[in-house]
Amino acid sequence: MKALLIRKPGPFTTVQDAGRPGLRRYGIPPSGALDQFSYQVANALVGNPLTVAALEILLPGLVVEALTDCVVAITGGDLDPQPAPMWTSFVLHRGEQIAFKKRQTGCRAYLAIRGGISTEKFLGSMSTFTKGRMGRPLQAGDTVSTADSLSRRFVATRYLPVDWRPATPAQQIVRVTRGPQAEAFTARGHDTFLQSVYTISPRSDRQGLRTEGPPIEFVNGPDIISDPTPLGAIQVPGDGKPIILHRDGQVTGGYAKIATVASADLDKFGQMLAGDELRFQIVSREEALALASQARQRLNVVITLLGE
Repeated sequence: MKALLIRKPGPFTTVQDAGRPGLRRYGIPPSGALDQFSYQVANALVGNPLTVAALEILLPGLVVEALTDCVVAITGGDLDPQPAPMWTSFVLHRGEQIAFKKRQTGCRAYLAIRGGISTEKFLGSMSTFTKGRMGRPLQAGDTVSTADSLSRRFVATRYLPVDWRPATPAQQIVRVTRGPQAEAFTARGHDTFLQSVYTISPRSDRQGLRTEGPPIEFVNGPDIISDPTPLGAIQVPGDGKPIILHRDGQVTGGYAKIATVASADLDKFGQMLAGDELRFQIVSREEALALASQARQRLNVVITLLGE
C-alpha cells in the first residue's frame, strides 16, 4: 500500500534497515542505518520489529505527504520536522505533510512507518548502497509503500523521554581499541592520535568519514599488503589524517589501521557532519566488549519502556 509521497527529496534520503551482515567475505559491506539506535527506536515507537526498513534523512529539505492515514515516528538528529514531534509516534492523516526545515542537532533523522517500508531487496536487505548499485536515493514523485496488514492497527502514542535520547555534545569522545597495525605508527604518532582534536572533513560519506587535524607520524609509511577492514576500522593514509570506515566502507584496504572504533560508539558518526569535532580515547578489548553489552542493555530497556 502506498503510504507517503516524496514532494521534495532533500539532499540524500534513502531506505535503510539493519543491513546485510555476513557478506564481507564476498566483498559486500553491511550498509544499513548509520545510527542504528535511533533507527531501531523509530521502529519500536510505531510497534514494528526493530529490523524493518525506514527512511534515513540526511540534512533538511525532505517534504513528504501522507497518501493514507498512517502511524509514523521520527528520531535521530533534530532536523526540525514541521509540524511533527520528535521521538513520538503519531498519526499522519491523508493529505498532511511533514517538512524537515533546519538542522538543530545531529544530521540524520529516521522516519519509521507502522508496517515498515516495502521496497526491492538486494541480497536480503532493503538498505540502499549506492556505490554497490543497490537502490538509489529517493527522488521527487517517488512513493513509499508499507504493508497493508499492519498500517492501520496501531494508534497508541508512544514517547521516548528526553533522558533516554542520545546526547549530541559539541565535541564527541570516540572510544577505540588498538588497531591491527598499531606498530606502523611512532610513539609520537600515537600521542598525536589520542591527544588531538579532529574535525569531520567535507569529503566524508557513508563509506568513510575523513578527518582534518594534526597528521599522525608513521614508522615507515602508510602502505601495507591489503587485508580485511572491520566495521569502524580507522585507516591512516599518506597525509596522516585518520579515516573512519563505516557501514558502506570497503571490506579490504591497503593503509595501516591505527585503531578500531568500539561498536558502542559507531552510532555517533551517524550524527556527525563536516566541521564537527571529535577526540579519540583508547580502551581495552575487554572494556569495548563491556561497552557493547551496556549498549545492548540500554536498547533493551528502551524497547521495554516503549512496549508498556
